[in-house]
Amino acid sequence: MPTLFHIYFIPITIGDIVDILLVAAVVYAVLWLMEGTRARSMLAGLAVILLGALIAYWLDLKTVAWGVQKLGTVWVIAFLVVFQPELRDILTRIGNSKIFKAFSAKPTLDIIDNLVSAAKILSDGQIGALIAIQRNIPLDDISRTGKPIEAKLTPELLATIFAPHTPLHDGGVVIVEDKILSAACEFPMTENPKYRRTLGMRHRAGVGLTEHTDAAVIIVSEETGAISLAIRGYLRKQLTPDAVKRLLEVILSKKGKI
Repeated sequence: MPTLFHIYFIPITIGDIVDILLVAAVVYAVLWLMEGTRARSMLAGLAVILLGALIAYWLDLKTVAWGVQKLGTVWVIAFLVVFQPELRDILTRIGNSKIFKAFSAKPTLDIIDNLVSAAKILSDGQIGALIAIQRNIPLDDISRTGKPIEAKLTPELLATIFAPHTPLHDGGVVIVEDKILSAACEFPMTENPKYRRTLGMRHRAGVGLTEHTDAAVIIVSEETGAISLAIRGYLRKQLTPDAVKRLLEVILSKKGKI
């Protein structure tokens, strides 16, 4: 491969430049995926150990180099064990990226039909419900506050989860594509004075989640059976099942910008 230029006595080729750019892109992607997780702090500690190892080898400090090498091995194992949930979330984000979703598209219309059917069952029975549908921003922190379900989304299962006097009745459900990820989750309450004065806890929790994420939240009133939909901090109340379906089709479509 032809040499482009030299840095002192080191020849630089096109392959070297491509190699550096690829490594830089991978490092940037890993750091971006770790943003906001505990794993990023521990990765910084691992980088310090690696830097110490390089300095020890450069200065020919054999004892220090041996200690740093052993500590580095333990650090990597501890990183994999302690931060298993964060690493799983990172891999999940990669799998949910637009590149891979193009090869594994889910039948969105079926998901919407199941959600609307569940909302109708809950509304007819005046069963309170709080259902969050993940869009682009992961709801991993929210789902970890509840109980893992990881079952295929069906109207009957959703209705059963919210049945009164059951352990999972209180709290919200997190939906990811066609799966019920977790139930009995804690959603953040809205601090909007307009809603604090007029809404109950279930509706305030639904609005609060949409203020922090781009999720869509279906709320069913336990008192009246009325169906509401929260998105981007706004609440649309007294919706019919057909209206909920039309809104979800827009919100969950690839072209939806709500």
